Amino acid sequence: MDATFETFKPKDPTIAQFVRYYYRDIQPANTTREIECFPHFHTTLSLYSSHIRTADKAMTFIENATPSQFYTPMQEEVLIVKQVGPVNRIVIVFKPLGIHQFLKVKNIPQTVTTMELFGEIELEQMFQANNVDELTSLLDTALLQRYVAYENEIVYKAVDYIFSHYKNFSVEALASYLHISRRHVARIFTAHFGTPVKKFQEIVLFRKTLEQKLFVDTTQSFTALAYEENFSDQAHLNKTFEKFTQHSPSQFFRKGKLLGEEDTFWHLRE
Repeated sequence: MDATFETFKPKDPTIAQFVRYYYRDIQPANTTREIECFPHFHTTLSLYSSHIRTADKAMTFIENATPSQFYTPMQEEVLIVKQVGPVNRIVIVFKPLGIHQFLKVKNIPQTVTTMELFGEIELEQMFQANNVDELTSLLDTALLQRYVAYENEIVYKAVDYIFSHYKNFSVEALASYLHISRRHVARIFTAHFGTPVKKFQEIVLFRKTLEQKLFVDTTQSFTALAYEENFSDQAHLNKTFEKFTQHSPSQFFRKGKLLGEEDTFWHLRE
């Protein structure tokens, strides 16, 4: 099997409301690699074909091990993923509140943890899929079987407001829009996302800035980028990147690699 990284989207319209995309990551010759993943408002469920998570938190290949499932919540800091041995994994990238639609228990974990969403037979079928179309159908079907709409109008309205106002945002304005107190807003975001509301907005701004640079205008200067995304100045842009990536903007983009056709942008150590 050749090394592969490919992104693909759900075809079922219901699932597409809550899943941004899927990706398949196959690295048969891998020995050890570390992936630096950067803060995002998305969450993920990673399905590994034959791995365990060892004491040092590495995803380690064990021949003939049963498939495993690991949930990664919204991250505020750089997350290092270490993979030892060959890699064969399928990842579901959820939009905000996406994972809530498919779990009977709505108390979503706020740390990287195992999550038994799919059965062993379903996982085996996914890893045996011959092509992306077949895999998409299997993933869509498995999720649709677990779909129960998560009803919480105020949280949806809060998230939509931030995505519409991330360039000019204040907690006071959000609380006023929702007709609730700032304290109530804070409780909502801590309970549902494990992060303060202001930090959520800062991560949205950071990721939208990445999208602008990666997909809209790759030649745009950082000064122009700061202006485009309504940072106070380039120094503010620099500070934001250093906060979320531990690199200056120029270092971050120079060291990074865009994989697939979505926004998977990593720093790889192999």
